[in-house]
Amino acid sequence: MSATTAATDEPIVAKRRAGDIWFSSAALFAGSMILVTLAAVAIFLIVQSLPAFTATSEDASVLKTNFWDYVWPLLFGTIWAAFLALLMAVPLSLGVALFITHYAPRRLAQTLGYIVDLLAAVPSVVFGLWGIIVLPGAVQPVYAWLNTNLNWIPLFGGDVSKTGNTILTAAMVLAVMVVPIITAICREIFLQTPKLHEEAALALGATRWEMVRMAVLPFGRSGIVSASMLGLGRALGETMAVAMVLSATGTVSFQLLTSLNPSTIAANIALTFPEAYKVNINVLIATGLILFVVTFAVNAAARWLVNRRKEFSGAN
Repeated sequence: MSATTAATDEPIVAKRRAGDIWFSSAALFAGSMILVTLAAVAIFLIVQSLPAFTATSEDASVLKTNFWDYVWPLLFGTIWAAFLALLMAVPLSLGVALFITHYAPRRLAQTLGYIVDLLAAVPSVVFGLWGIIVLPGAVQPVYAWLNTNLNWIPLFGGDVSKTGNTILTAAMVLAVMVVPIITAICREIFLQTPKLHEEAALALGATRWEMVRMAVLPFGRSGIVSASMLGLGRALGETMAVAMVLSATGTVSFQLLTSLNPSTIAANIALTFPEAYKVNINVLIATGLILFVVTFAVNAAARWLVNRRKEFSGAN
């Protein structure tokens, strides 16, 4: 009896086949390469940025005083433009995603879904061309009206731009660029809402909107946050569209309609790097490090918010 009991107590270990070993090793290698690549980029940025932190105007021609006075307007413009873009893109994306998943007929929903996926693949330079040729002329009369009638609001004050190439125009282009990303993710999340929850809400007498508000949106809340942060990440790092549209002056201003606009870190690097030399290159790399840290912090905050709400879900 004791020998039989000892034999049954031993854990059963399945024999690992060669294919399982190769697959697990390849998956481990792929996962490790992500961390290695991230660490390599971070080390490169830190090492190349060290001379810029103590540089002055005598060391680098792009600096007027020191590095921090140089990067602050760029950091402000990056965050301000991305915030404005997200402010316009998130409500529009949620509306489009809800229309596709819960309101549109099936054929129309499929067509709109294909169009959204295609918009996500359009190169940024195409949006930049649209933003510099079509959009400024279309919105400039609106800017003039806002400045004339709502100039008591600080955002719409100042001397309105004659060209329409303002921070608000750049934010509109960024919003159009991130809408497909947020919409596509929200659409897939809304389609995963348990049908029993939707049918139960409708059976209790809820309208279509009340069902969406009570069942769909609570279920997809964490996914909406993740989609918004992905859109914000693209808006923070967008280069060509902003560089083509924005007439930047390097100032810090919350006014949306004037020609005095802050630039963004990515656009400034793209426009300045071809003529940079010596310490100027280190200064531009250091601004890239600041953008890297900001993007990493935004994604970490998004992950914290998602994990915080993981215990509550409309599916529970």
